[in-house]
Amino acid sequence: MDNKVKSALESLFNTFSALEGITAQQELKTLVNIFESDKDFMAKVADMDEVFDSSPKLDSLREITFDLLLTNFFAEDTKKLEEDYLESPEWAKIEEATLDRGTELLNMMIYIKECEDEEIRPSLDDYLKEFLLVEEDEFQDEHRIYEDIIANQILMESNLKEIAKVSNRLSPDSELRELFYPIMAYFYDINPKESYLKEFKELSEDPAYDTAVLNLLLAYSGHTN
Repeated sequence: MDNKVKSALESLFNTFSALEGITAQQELKTLVNIFESDKDFMAKVADMDEVFDSSPKLDSLREITFDLLLTNFFAEDTKKLEEDYLESPEWAKIEEATLDRGTELLNMMIYIKECEDEEIRPSLDDYLKEFLLVEEDEFQDEHRIYEDIIANQILMESNLKEIAKVSNRLSPDSELRELFYPIMAYFYDINPKESYLKEFKELSEDPAYDTAVLNLLLAYSGHTN
């Protein structure tokens, strides 16, 4: 299992369970075993879903865990497959079958990895314009998904309180309603101090979920408090 993915998964579950006041160590252990297994990708997805079906209190983490499973597949599982596997009809079928799975955190993790590889400091402007290419005509789906973030880039020059305020005012129909606050907070300070994380949690409408997502991104980035 990829070390960055494992760190992110552990951070996600440990943060969420601690703030929700529930236990999730057995589920986390089971998921780590699933990630590390030699089964094919769709079998791992089925096993992962079984964990969440049996643990409804953790269901809000299901699609984020799918993102991590896919990230781990790209980082580790593909090493054991044919070099052109991701161009194969088999993979095309998997992509089709999982079109409605996961969240935009997958793109975030791919971007963070690219920044690390290219020794670039992650920034919201770079993520939108250079990675997602939201200003290009052929990438208007990304522009639509990230519309609220694009419209509020000025928040990078504001403060955490303003980011939280705008997040709380977003329409329930917003494509990124659930991820806006942690994504914006991540880019606002990619190397935060404990006081920043404390304020983030206090300003959140859903502290367990938001803090778990932010901690996932920080852990994947290699940040340690």
